[in-house]
Amino acid sequence: MPATVGPMRAVVLTSYGGPEVLTITDVPAPEPGPEEVLVDVASTAINRADLLQRMGFYPEPGPKKEHEIPGMEFAGTVAAIGARVAGHAVGDRVMGIVSGGAYAEQLTVHERQAMSVPSPVGLPDAGAIPEVFITAYDALVLQGGLASGGWALVHAGASGVGTAAIQLVRAIGARSIVTCSAGKVAACRELGADVVVDYGSDDFVDAVRTATSGIGVDVVLDVIGGDYVARNLASARFDGTIVQVGVMGGGTAEVPVGDLLRRRITWIGTTLRARPVEAKIAVSQRCAADLLPLFESGSLRPVIDRRMRLDEIADAHEYVASNANVGKVLITI
Repeated sequence: MPATVGPMRAVVLTSYGGPEVLTITDVPAPEPGPEEVLVDVASTAINRADLLQRMGFYPEPGPKKEHEIPGMEFAGTVAAIGARVAGHAVGDRVMGIVSGGAYAEQLTVHERQAMSVPSPVGLPDAGAIPEVFITAYDALVLQGGLASGGWALVHAGASGVGTAAIQLVRAIGARSIVTCSAGKVAACRELGADVVVDYGSDDFVDAVRTATSGIGVDVVLDVIGGDYVARNLASARFDGTIVQVGVMGGGTAEVPVGDLLRRRITWIGTTLRARPVEAKIAVSQRCAADLLPLFESGSLRPVIDRRMRLDEIADAHEYVASNANVGKVLITI
């Protein structure tokens, strides 16, 4: 079924800088390719990468588009389908990850990247699921190898990825040690963290040693980098894995390479956004198979700090930059 071409509202970046550069304007609606679906977007959510893109530090991968529209995840309803689409129909409720374009009323995505919206969550709250749960599951389980009975160290436990990771660790029967600021300790405990470390007053390396009887954790999920790197190595068990998904604390660090070798630690650097479409399809399909049943059963849920409108996008960026949120800031379209 062909798309109806017309204008749509979107946040367009025409320059880079503070939240004031986020301009809402009318742009042409996209048309789905043969294997794509056109989605009427119900919601998206703010990610740290969006803030970096707004400042000019993290452009959308691939050829530069006529209109630069941020936004890396969505939930909505299929409005039209390409000629070879077989897995979705008009009216289906879907969610997923995209490289950009989710701060808009419509977007297109490969049909196999579009996952069904869990019925207990529904629209628009499902817009807070895709980016953080796919990131956490890919890092902890698919790349990190975390399994039932294991231990994970999760940094920034009250962030979007952190709140997803805490729930995932619990759902697979593993245990978590989580770092966060003092004001977010209770929230992390409520989500199911086994040990919560206030990074302002306590040392997570000591907490890991105590909790694991000196053995160390199986997997470290780190969005911080900087001076956490050496301490992550000290926290990982022999043959453990550190998965680096961000560098909020700095992109350079002194690395005790001897510890890396002696303890046979695997240190993985990974991003989701820049992967080719085939890789995004693969991880989306795996998460649809493994995680959607856990949302249906209530074992997993999106953690939404607040819901804001597209017209409030600048305020939403400022709020996320302040680090005040626990979980996601959802933007309803």
